[in-house]
Amino acid sequence: MKQKHIINLGIQIVPKSKNLDSYALVDKAIEVIQNSGVNHVVTPFETVMEGEQEELMKIAMDAQEAVLAAGAEEVLIYYRMQIRKNKDVYIVDKTGKYQ
Repeated sequence: MKQKHIINLGIQIVPKSKNLDSYALVDKAIEVIQNSGVNHVVTPFETVMEGEQEELMKIAMDAQEAVLAAGAEEVLIYYRMQIRKNKDVYIVDKTGKYQ
C-alpha cells in the first residue's frame, strides 16, 4: 500500500489572452487554491501548496479550469514538487525562520 505523505507543490499559471488582464486571470487560480483550504503561500512567481499529492494535483487542475473558464485562450502551467520518501514536507520548515 502506498503511503501518503505531505508534499509541497509549486504551481505557476501563465494565462494567455488577447483581451483579458493576465493578473485577473491568475487571481481566479489563486481563488481556487484559497477556497480549497490547503496551506499555501502566494509569491510573485508561483503559489506553493502543502498537502497530499493527489489532493494538490486535483486543486491544480481545478485552478487551471478556472482560468480557462474565466476567458483565457491558453494556459502555460509549470509545476515543482518536493516529495520525501518517508517524511512529510512542510513549508514552515523551509521558510519559517524568515517570517
